[in-house]
Amino acid sequence: MSRKPNTEQDFDSTFDGDDDIEYVSKSAMKREVEALQDLGVQLIALSKGQLKKLNLPDTLLTAIKDAQKITANGAIKRQRQYIGRLMRDVDPVPIQAFLDSLRGDNDRLNAWFHQLERQRDELIASDEAVAKLIAEHRDIDIQQLRTMVRNARAERAANKPPKHFRALFQFIKELSTEPSLTVSADTDDDEEDDDA
Repeated sequence: MSRKPNTEQDFDSTFDGDDDIEYVSKSAMKREVEALQDLGVQLIALSKGQLKKLNLPDTLLTAIKDAQKITANGAIKRQRQYIGRLMRDVDPVPIQAFLDSLRGDNDRLNAWFHQLERQRDELIASDEAVAKLIAEHRDIDIQQLRTMVRNARAERAANKPPKHFRALFQFIKELSTEPSLTVSADTDDDEEDDDA
């Protein structure tokens, strides 16, 4: 039969510092569970190839693929909660890192598109921008570029639908190098393999 500690010294020797107990409030636990569920919900939007790169457990992967097929509101809500429960058994750090890298790739791609749009607007606004583009790209089809710019200017002045405006964007896009994407560059190959 063990005796109860009756002095402060006995109490300190019974509970030494190695047995630190971390107390977590219910609200903190709830926030953590909700964060895992939100992370799992983000996985639903990924393609098959992107999901394959994450090496998720089979049950979680199946639950995500099922969620991608569900259209009923009540059913998708239950499926998201189920995915949230499954996420508790998975290390969220690599998943969050993967999603962050995808977001970074999207940001780089969006910045590139915005740069191309600004360049197109400059070409339509001034002949100096056209001359600058010709100087930067020696192998450019000058006649085609000038025709496209002239047509886009006329189209804009007449408030017509932006057919030549879009064609000019595609022309500039082919001249420029697309930014390298870290994660999703191989995604198309993986999706083709899945469909085969």
